[in-house]
Amino acid sequence: MRTAIGVDLGGSHVTAAVVTEDGTIHQQHEKDLEDLQFDKVIAALEETIGAALKAAGNATGIGIGSPGNIDAASGAVLYSPNFGWQNEPLGAALRSRFGVPVYVANDARCATLGEYTFGTGKGTKDFVLLTLGTGIGGGIVAGGELLLGNRWGAGEIGHHQIRPTDGFVCGCTKIGCFEAQASGTGLIRHAFAVASSFPRSALLDVARDKLSSKKIRKAAQAGDGHALAAWRNFTGDLAIGLANIIAFVNPQTIALGGGVSTAGDFMLDAVRPLVETLTTMVPRGTTNIVVASLGNDAGQVGAATMALKGGLTAAVAVAV
Repeated sequence: MRTAIGVDLGGSHVTAAVVTEDGTIHQQHEKDLEDLQFDKVIAALEETIGAALKAAGNATGIGIGSPGNIDAASGAVLYSPNFGWQNEPLGAALRSRFGVPVYVANDARCATLGEYTFGTGKGTKDFVLLTLGTGIGGGIVAGGELLLGNRWGAGEIGHHQIRPTDGFVCGCTKIGCFEAQASGTGLIRHAFAVASSFPRSALLDVARDKLSSKKIRKAAQAGDGHALAAWRNFTGDLAIGLANIIAFVNPQTIALGGGVSTAGDFMLDAVRPLVETLTTMVPRGTTNIVVASLGNDAGQVGAATMALKGGLTAAVAVAV
């Protein structure tokens, strides 16, 4: 069975996994990133990928999922606000160091490929993955093809505006983006937005920079009034974005991944009826909204699948 190296490049660490063509991860090699300068990140990638290649013995190629807008042909990172990069030759830099083909794509699109091929998207032709974490990443498969767009920007679902006049300011500078309202960061902002109505809330005993979406979710599950108010606003905004996605691309399945999705049925039970109410032009009840099954492994599995199939688009075409 053929093997490839799947790499997930994040803002705080890099993970390189040995993945076989059935989507199984056999080993993972991880390194924290203390400096996001391009040459420092390349050094960290060289170390983790080198260890994975040694463990694999014989790898078909290397697939890398990186934040930002990626030139799929060259593997250059055209723009990555998370890293502060512009026009950095990520693909070329790594090809010069390793003797196997190297493919680079946006990390969320790689995660979409992994979840589509081996997770909740398996067997569908129209599928959307959303990763609900610090921000919202995503990817769209339509008619069995992963949408990349004219300049590789398709799938930036987090940056359609759902509250353009009264929402939170997004990291992209727009007001009320889906990401600003319905990510893990959005949940925290909802908690602070309603805090004045709950002056005795235990959540306010937590330092502002220590309050996490997980703490708010657990407090909501325990019945805390402040947390429940924030959770209702959060799930309301999440439902608006999901209903918009249904109207845009009419997928068979929308999978929710990322840290916030660990809420499982507590989130789904709140969101599904709201989405049904907001769905109009597409028949209600025809889109499955589920929790993604591969979790944090989706990006590595998808990146390796990309390498095994010879590129992102080719990988999806073969997977159908």
